[in-house]
Amino acid sequence: MDGCGDAAVIYTQARPMPDLLARESPAALRVGADERLARAELRRQVGRLERQLAGLVAEGFGRVVIEHRVDAVAAEPRPLDLGELERLRDELADRIADARATLRERARTEADNRELLRQMIASPADFKWVQVSRDDLGEPGCGHWHSRPRLGPLGMLMGWWRVRVSSGCPLAGRLAAVEQEVEGQASEKGTGAETGCVPVPTAPHRRG
Repeated sequence: MDGCGDAAVIYTQARPMPDLLARESPAALRVGADERLARAELRRQVGRLERQLAGLVAEGFGRVVIEHRVDAVAAEPRPLDLGELERLRDELADRIADARATLRERARTEADNRELLRQMIASPADFKWVQVSRDDLGEPGCGHWHSRPRLGPLGMLMGWWRVRVSSGCPLAGRLAAVEQEVEGQASEKGTGAETGCVPVPTAPHRRG
């Protein structure tokens, strides 16, 4: 109340009521929090898909090649936005689907090869010269089963066939010896090429 007894008037800055309500509504205040939750959920999904893809790559290791690479979303390291995280998630999901299809196809091939080996062992003469390796069965190692005649040409004439099992793995020592021999020959050829002549051994000098 002023001295004249009139009611005091409080003046405020003019502000459009719809704009004020929109900016101060609970939905507008939750925009930042909702985006953070969405990013956290997408990162959780990406991490889960990466673990699944890694497991599939490990399952196919040594049996089949699993395509696991995903193109980089950005050229420089930076936090990904929601759209980029969704695209990364979708690409990982596609990789997983392709990996599972590849493993299923490989499993069918290995099952067919195991059936072939069973029939070949039961009747070697029906599978002449057929060879099945451990790799064809999805097993580690380098051995194989080979349908071959007994006693060479005589066995072929008589129809004596058998399945011979071979380890097929060369000894590590032999491989190392072969590699050393090849390296030695290469170094000798290189020495002759550099000097333009082939070294000739000389007789030892004898003292009188």
